[in-house]
Amino acid sequence: MRPFLAAIFLAAALATLAQTRQERIHTIALTGDIMMGTLYPTPQLPPDNGRHLFYDVAPVLRRADVAAGNLECVLADSGTTAKKVERQHNYAFLTPTAYVQHLVDAGYDFLSLANNHAYDFGPSGAASTQRTLQAAGLAYAGLRNHYNGVVIERGGVRYGFCAFGHNAYTHRHSDLRAVRTTLTALAARCDVLIVSFHGGAEGVKYCHLPYGEETYLDEPRGDLRAFAHFCIDAGADVVFGHGPHVTRALEVYKHHLIAYSLGNFCTPYGINLVGLSGHAPVLEVQVDGAGRFCGGRIHSYLQQRGLGPRTDPHHRVAQHMRSLTLSDVPHTPLRIHPDGRLEALPH
Repeated sequence: MRPFLAAIFLAAALATLAQTRQERIHTIALTGDIMMGTLYPTPQLPPDNGRHLFYDVAPVLRRADVAAGNLECVLADSGTTAKKVERQHNYAFLTPTAYVQHLVDAGYDFLSLANNHAYDFGPSGAASTQRTLQAAGLAYAGLRNHYNGVVIERGGVRYGFCAFGHNAYTHRHSDLRAVRTTLTALAARCDVLIVSFHGGAEGVKYCHLPYGEETYLDEPRGDLRAFAHFCIDAGADVVFGHGPHVTRALEVYKHHLIAYSLGNFCTPYGINLVGLSGHAPVLEVQVDGAGRFCGGRIHSYLQQRGLGPRTDPHHRVAQHMRSLTLSDVPHTPLRIHPDGRLEALPH
């Protein structure tokens, strides 16, 4: 073959490959808070050592290209907390290290540690969590003394994750200069960039997404609308939150999806699971090769004490998130169907 013909064929092949990558749909599964059981101050562990916690949700998590959630506990087998757990609103969660296998089996790839329980047992507890996740092959981010970014490759696609919180030991979402630096560096290394954040006031009365700064127990918890928009403007493709222990609205902003809170997910003990606090969605997000939102689904699950998320055949979680979205972000180009299906609308 003549050199110029070979060059033409090579250019055509590269163009076809680039087009294929651009047209490919990527599926990302996202969840909220995970605390599978605790040894402290007295053991509260699920039946059969938690082997069935993720039974209903694992098929959704496993079929996604990548799955991520918020690990709101310390993975360790012993420890002493400096927190005054006898006080109201103060809790410490110590989950056995063996339980990390449940996360692997469920299909998780990434866990955020940027939350207010990662240091429940001090630096030694946080170090145990990191060692345990590393040994299990699970990626994580969010702690201030570590680089806040990780890239996971699946099927030739590089998924970048980073995580932000409101505690001093986390990478803070209030430090927008540092947020931009993280996103710029990570975007250069990945094809799809996903941001996790922990913020917002806590409890059922905080389901609705406010404008401006939030506080809880006199602690700053972030201006989450502004933060999420900032992340998209800085190169993020998907932004998802947790922290209020209840779900919040979804928004499509500049063709990218934001979930303002996915609430509790697998928290069988130590956390209120009554009513809306027991809502436990899996958010399945589909993006195109450019990271733009193109569809998905809210899978509805409910929690009961001692159990993990269990299928809600009536789709009540999705319908509640639909109601919150219509109320709090009424003009967003997104349709949430009663069964949880997400449809991108023309801008």
